[in-house]
Amino acid sequence: MKLAFTKMEGCGNDYVYINGFSEKVPQEDKPALVRRLSDRHFGIGGDGVIFINPAGEADFEMEMFNADGTRAEMCGNGIRCVGAYVREHGLTDRDDFTVVSMGAVKKLHLTMSGSHTESVRVDMGRPILEPEKVPTLLRASGSNASSPVLDVPLSVGGRDWQITCVSMGNPHAVVFLEDGERPEELDLPAIGPLFEDHEVFPRRTNTEFVQVLTPGHVKMRVWERGTGETLACGTGCCAIAVAGVLSGRTERKVQVDVLGGSLLIEWNEDGTVWMTGPATTVFEGTIDI
Repeated sequence: MKLAFTKMEGCGNDYVYINGFSEKVPQEDKPALVRRLSDRHFGIGGDGVIFINPAGEADFEMEMFNADGTRAEMCGNGIRCVGAYVREHGLTDRDDFTVVSMGAVKKLHLTMSGSHTESVRVDMGRPILEPEKVPTLLRASGSNASSPVLDVPLSVGGRDWQITCVSMGNPHAVVFLEDGERPEELDLPAIGPLFEDHEVFPRRTNTEFVQVLTPGHVKMRVWERGTGETLACGTGCCAIAVAGVLSGRTERKVQVDVLGGSLLIEWNEDGTVWMTGPATTVFEGTIDI
């Protein structure tokens, strides 16, 4: 059987996209197929696979899988690419529509130049800060059980780190680096898995290591749950903005530089987080499965 696919990336966070309207893959076959397609040596290569499906509660569904075949709740860069895909492939002629992922409905607005998508702005919703809903077993000292985990110490890899926990539909541990420390100096392949699989994160976690350049500008590296280091993480950038405001390190509107580019994140006074960034098609093709 030949499977049609599109390879897309948002700030270098690349996924294989499958049109679930026309390509029918049995649900039980998807984890193994995802692992094969994501392999950068023997497959197409990507940080995972995203199926774009019909939906009842929204205009489209994003069914996202990490490269290891596990299902993920949300992907900020991925949902922007879903928006660009459905518009550029004629599945909609609107610039404003909704996409659902594991029950969470997001509003998208596309800025177009002819048939090309210049940028996608996404209402990522409100951050989740209650520890048990992130989820994390970490608790702020002397606080009640529902208080945000803000700069709470955690020993990982022989070092004490200050952790802020935020969920943007998926769990994040945000680490602001010490003065003079830069993300590029970290041995991320060594410490990333120690955070991801730490016992205080029952569903594992994505981890962002952040250097504050100015209150409106930060840069980071990310270790993503189920994938490893990626060039960008949209939900991670949103989590950084929230953590930065809560800790007094950043403004509500912040540019987040990632290895693959930059995203603009705004945490509005009404509590919603908006993410704006690119979504680019790399190539299209078919593969025998």
